[in-house]
Amino acid sequence: MTLKFAPASSRETAVNLEASDLFKPPRHLRNAHIQTVLNSQGPRRIRAARILRRLNTEQLILQASDGTRLLAELDRAVSPRSALVALLHGWEGSSRSSYIVTTSAHLLARGFDVLRINLRDHGGSCHLNRELFNSTRSPEVASALQGFVDSRDYEHVFLGGYSLGASFALRIAADSGADLGLGAVVAICPPTDPARVMDALNNGFFAYERYFFRKWHQSLRRKLECFPDYGYGEQLAAARSLDDLNRMFIPQHTIYREIEDYFAAYALVGGRLGSLAVPATIIAAEDDPIIPVDDLSRIDPLESLRIETSRYGGHCGFIENLSARSWVEDRMLALLEQGLR
Repeated sequence: MTLKFAPASSRETAVNLEASDLFKPPRHLRNAHIQTVLNSQGPRRIRAARILRRLNTEQLILQASDGTRLLAELDRAVSPRSALVALLHGWEGSSRSSYIVTTSAHLLARGFDVLRINLRDHGGSCHLNRELFNSTRSPEVASALQGFVDSRDYEHVFLGGYSLGASFALRIAADSGADLGLGAVVAICPPTDPARVMDALNNGFFAYERYFFRKWHQSLRRKLECFPDYGYGEQLAAARSLDDLNRMFIPQHTIYREIEDYFAAYALVGGRLGSLAVPATIIAAEDDPIIPVDDLSRIDPLESLRIETSRYGGHCGFIENLSARSWVEDRMLALLEQGLR
């Protein structure tokens, strides 16, 4: 059975989406699925592996005020500008996901230090914390980043994220942007209404639901290996879909009894970002097969928030050539450099 969800808000359109023609892929790269796959596979993945081999990365464990520990990786620019960009990956990605690594290299080349943060239980960090990851845990990421920023002497601090990491970035900026001293935030394809994202996964191209089911299933299994007393092995073995995992996971391992309440808890619609005072830009694609772009219009209008939508780009792709170079890296760089002025 497929779960069905109503939108988290029934409000009328609240904010205009700014159509952008800055990204113009060649005709052979205009398919949304090609854009989405090339975001992390193929040439981009090969290039990311080469970049990782030559980076002089410092491995870190960031600690939040509540004791949560997050695995992170710090890369320093050869010609630094006393500017840091903290990057957050998507759901079931990591600090070493292809898009995070190539974006980091792009920023490093222009003098930005880059802190690649793994969300709880991502990037091989299941053993660091007992409680399981869930998508409402933005406060612990903000606190861990705060501890890092307070221990350094950067003149400029920026935040960027892809997909679920983009949602985390926006919520962190709204809730803790002033304390962190953020100069700007760039969010690529954030899930605005998670309930609608789940519907899109269930009713769209089957490969995406299968991909996220497999990745989440593996993560939950690794977590169980670290903490066997959770005892959900039989339930996990019986699960066949994301819906099955949601029915198992949410009531038992979050504070939410109802699946709809959990999704609403990290939705961006309505006034969730109302306290956002940091200059923020959301970049999204109209053809995103995972994140319904129309949901962005249900965010309450804010002077500090700009929403750019492109006709093409897929989910977090914006691939502009067969080498899988992503236009969105240039756009993120341009927006962050504005914050240095």
